[in-house]
Amino acid sequence: MTSAPIENELGMRLVPVESGTFTMGAGDDVADPAYDERPRHAVTIREPLYVADSPVTNAQYERFDETHAARRGMRGFSTADDEAAIGVSWHDAVAFCAWLRERTGDPYRLPTEAEWEYTCRAGTDTPYHTGDRVPAAYRRHQTDDWHPTPVDLTVGQTPANAWGLTDCHGLVEEWCLDWHALYPNEPRTDPVGPASGVARVTRGGSHNTDVRHLRSASRSGALPATRSWLIGFRPVISTHDPTPAATAEDPTNDRRPHSWRPPTPAGEPFFDGPIRFVRPTDRGTVVRTHNHCPAVTWCRDGSLLAIWFSTEDETDREMVILGSRLAPGATAWTPASRFFDVPDRNLTGSALLHDDGTVYHFNGVGAASHWANLAPIVRTSTDHGHTWSQPRLIDATFTYRHQVIAGAFRTRDGALVLPCDAVSSGHGGTAIHISPDGGHTWRDPGASSPPPRFDAAEPGGWIAGIHAGITELEDGRLLAFGRGDTIDGCMPQSVSSDGGRTWRYEPSPFPPISGGQRLVLRRLREGPLLFASFTDPSDRDDPAGMRLRTPSGALAQATGLFVAVSVDDGDSWPIRRLIAPDEPSRTYDGGGWTGDFTTSDTTAEPMGYLAATQTPDGVIHLLSSALHYRFNLDWLMAGENVDWA
Repeated sequence: MTSAPIENELGMRLVPVESGTFTMGAGDDVADPAYDERPRHAVTIREPLYVADSPVTNAQYERFDETHAARRGMRGFSTADDEAAIGVSWHDAVAFCAWLRERTGDPYRLPTEAEWEYTCRAGTDTPYHTGDRVPAAYRRHQTDDWHPTPVDLTVGQTPANAWGLTDCHGLVEEWCLDWHALYPNEPRTDPVGPASGVARVTRGGSHNTDVRHLRSASRSGALPATRSWLIGFRPVISTHDPTPAATAEDPTNDRRPHSWRPPTPAGEPFFDGPIRFVRPTDRGTVVRTHNHCPAVTWCRDGSLLAIWFSTEDETDREMVILGSRLAPGATAWTPASRFFDVPDRNLTGSALLHDDGTVYHFNGVGAASHWANLAPIVRTSTDHGHTWSQPRLIDATFTYRHQVIAGAFRTRDGALVLPCDAVSSGHGGTAIHISPDGGHTWRDPGASSPPPRFDAAEPGGWIAGIHAGITELEDGRLLAFGRGDTIDGCMPQSVSSDGGRTWRYEPSPFPPISGGQRLVLRRLREGPLLFASFTDPSDRDDPAGMRLRTPSGALAQATGLFVAVSVDDGDSWPIRRLIAPDEPSRTYDGGGWTGDFTTSDTTAEPMGYLAATQTPDGVIHLLSSALHYRFNLDWLMAGENVDWA
């Protein structure tokens, strides 16, 4: 390798970098590193390489793809020729490198993340190549806001590091070659990520994010199809071929179908719980202080699968989706393990659905922090949730109407229906996304409708209330209940006769709920509709309660978690039961926003995010933010029906 930089036909300047060894990962001078930045380990880069001294610009990229000009100005960013090209997927960046390789004969490719960190550090071992702090010249609105603030993304404006590279800290995140994975606790030579994964690594941080994400060791990731205003790339020239080793399949997973047997003889009531499904974890899995927003489904191997987000702050980028299983016959859920992770992205909202042997996983994936800028994804498993397809973006736009809500279902004509919050606040409604072909293509039937007024006089294109529970009625109409947007002091009820294009609104027979509460609405295997919610909003200081059948079977004014059953397709709800164990008072930790609460014959869990599934043995599994209740329809219907009017 010569010691002089080279310039290609696009005007791209690449600087030479010699081989060497460095220490990869966050050091002890970083007070709170992300879980994936350690252990620190020695890495040797054996081959010299050339590295672009700045990210690829709009003008350079559009020599390869002139249609990219339409993506200039994404969210107000990068309109000029010499600004960093954004809105470029990992696949786009790889294709650009292949195009350059064919035109020039030089081995262009994306850098591995080890090469990226090596060249960013340029011989330093501090949090930034500038030392312990990153100077003002590198900062471009380094704040995690709900919505991004446009800034200048002209390349080459920051001082270069010791090896001649500019813009390593915070202009745009930069695509790397690797799939994201945890670090080994051993020295490595020319490391590259695994052969498959969920997220491709991005490095360097970007504008509009907290400055800690700009550190040399900071690792982020994104789905390969992502086109974001935060992400660009810079190529390298290298003769080293970083081909990852194939990953062997885990042979230990038992994929045989399970023989389901009811827990009690036919016609006998059954209730059990609650037991905790959010449990401490084995070493190596992150369980943060705030665990919330569950989804649950059953699998053909007889297990239950529950997932939820784990974070320190719901607006944080350091969020991970954890999962746990309840094996057939087991009395305790497994310790949590990492289920789904797109590093440094807010992952608010998950859903699970089992349909004829296929398990669907839906999730929101943020552009960065907060849940205002989410894109929903879907992936599938045909082996009881042990292995999964690559995530597919349902809608690649990071915007509203994309916060996934547990409660996906399939209609009688085979369409998948996925509810998603239409807004980021506690009021404003729920959207639905519909797929007629098993999750390959999707439409949002109300997307073009203006925000509705949620009153009985005028239909609208959204469901009233956020976090809506939705089901299909016998005549094909859709029925939904939601949180917020109350009508006449009641929880709102929305009904659509045209597949979700328009909805009519009226008060439901149930009380409204508020922060830290989410309802469930679903059809049971036996035919009736099941509704689960809370008797009082969480912000009510003096709960009024409802007249319910208590765990002992008596009728009384009670407060907290309850279930109602309709046997006439939602026209009436004559069965209403408090969901609590029939035992002396006991205190539980409800997790999430719930915390500790004490049950009695008339007091149940006061709040939580609910999710439910029903297994083939007829058992209804109701999850709150941390607890798991089990019961059957016979238990719910024990006792005479009551006219609650």
